[in-house]
Amino acid sequence: MLALDIRHLNKKYPTFELRDVSFQLEKGYIMGFIGANGAGKTTTIKSILNMLHLDSGEVHILGKNIAEHEIELKQEIGYAFGDIDFYTRSKMKKLTDVIKKFYTNWDDEIYYNYLRRFKLDENKKIVELSTGMKVKYSLALALSHGAKLLILDEPTSGLDPVARDDLLDIFQDLVVDGEISILFSTHITSDLEKCADFITFIENGQIIHSSEKDDFIASYRLLNGSESQLNQVKEQLISYKVNSFGFTGLVRSQDYDPSSGISATMPSLEEIMIYFAKKEDMYV
Repeated sequence: MLALDIRHLNKKYPTFELRDVSFQLEKGYIMGFIGANGAGKTTTIKSILNMLHLDSGEVHILGKNIAEHEIELKQEIGYAFGDIDFYTRSKMKKLTDVIKKFYTNWDDEIYYNYLRRFKLDENKKIVELSTGMKVKYSLALALSHGAKLLILDEPTSGLDPVARDDLLDIFQDLVVDGEISILFSTHITSDLEKCADFITFIENGQIIHSSEKDDFIASYRLLNGSESQLNQVKEQLISYKVNSFGFTGLVRSQDYDPSSGISATMPSLEEIMIYFAKKEDMYV
C-alpha cells in the first residue's frame, strides 16, 4: 500500500505556482523532500494536510482521499517540526493534556515510554526545551496516537551533529517494522544521505525528480574539465561554474559521454541542489 499518493497538485498564487506535483511514498520507507526556499515544499506539505484549497489535484493517504476523510486520516498523521512557538510558558504535561483529547487512539503508556527514551521531563516548560528536545517532544506526541505517516518539516535544523545523528537513528528505527512511513523535508541533505530511502526534489513549484535515493544520485554526474572542454559540453550541462582550473558542471548521466575524456564523479545531494539553483541564476 502507498502511505502517500500525491496526484497532479496545482495551486496558483500571484507570485508562485505549484504545477502538476505528483509523487508517491511507499509504506514503511523514508522519503527526503528537498528544494530551495520558495521551491514549493511548504505549499506541498500544506496540501497534504488539507490546509489550503487546491486549484486541482488529489492527496491520498493510506489509500483514502484527505479531502473526503480528513478527520479520520488526521488520526493517522503525525507532524513534527524544528520548533514549537506556541504555549511556550506552559509545561509539557499541560500541553500534552490538551493535545491528547483530540486523538481517539492516544496511548499514555506509549507516550511515557517515548518520554523516557528521549529523556524528556514533562514538568519542564516549552521555553526551557532545547531545539532537539522540542523535536523529540513533537515526535513523542505524534507517535503516541498511533500515527502511520510522519511529516517532518526541518526537524534537524539548528541541532548539533550529535543530536542530529541521534534523531536520524530514531527515524530509521521507526520504519523498521514497515508500519510507519516518513516524509522528511529538510535543507540538510547530508541527513538524507544517511537515512532516506527515496528522494523527491522540487524546484520552482515543479517536481524535478522523484526516485530511490541511489538511483536519484546516480542519474547525475559532476564534470571537471578545462575551459576548452567546457565548449564541448556546455549545451548538455544543467549549470556550471568556471574556475582557475577550467570548469565544474552538473549533467544528467544520460547526457555524459565517457569518451569525451572529461573527468566525472558522483555528486552529493547538496551539489545537485546547488547546480539546479545556479541554473535559475544563469537564465534570469
